Amino acid sequence: MMDNQTKSPVSFLAHVARLPQKGMPVVIDADEKERAALAVAHGLVAVERYRAELLVAPWKRHGVKVSGTVEADIVQECVVTLDPIENHIAEAVEAVYLPEDSKLGRLGFQSGGEIVLDAEGPDSPETFSGDTIDVGALAEEFFGLGIDPYPRKAGAEITPVVDSENEAEGPLQQKLRLLRSKI
Repeated sequence: MMDNQTKSPVSFLAHVARLPQKGMPVVIDADEKERAALAVAHGLVAVERYRAELLVAPWKRHGVKVSGTVEADIVQECVVTLDPIENHIAEAVEAVYLPEDSKLGRLGFQSGGEIVLDAEGPDSPETFSGDTIDVGALAEEFFGLGIDPYPRKAGAEITPVVDSENEAEGPLQQKLRLLRSKI
């Protein structure tokens, strides 16, 4: 998740004070500079394409629901060979926001009542202040969740290397040895 000090490369502030009943569509197509910043922020070789299609709609009395998809074509390094790998990300985006002074938002965990958590269910509502929500930063969070943390090229295997004492060398030692040989 992004902290409040860091602005998303694909930041898009949606004004939510007067949303149409059917919602407001938002499309974010990242340009070359934004894609380069996304690649750096997420430790990727490159982001070839990034597109978020969102609907920002009223929810209950004063809340806001953001739903849609984020899709991207990225290039990562294989964790075994360090070769570039192309991957496609397609993530559903869904979040509910409540004004920080909302009664629903205040009740939350302080109500003393029973709270039912469902790991597969929707997330708890987030709170916001003012009349804008950064839906671009939200889409970036879901983009980050879609990145494979251990990308592996098809057929790439870690083969143990036996040192002089016939002990198997682990993957970390292999990577260190490989890095040392490049220096």
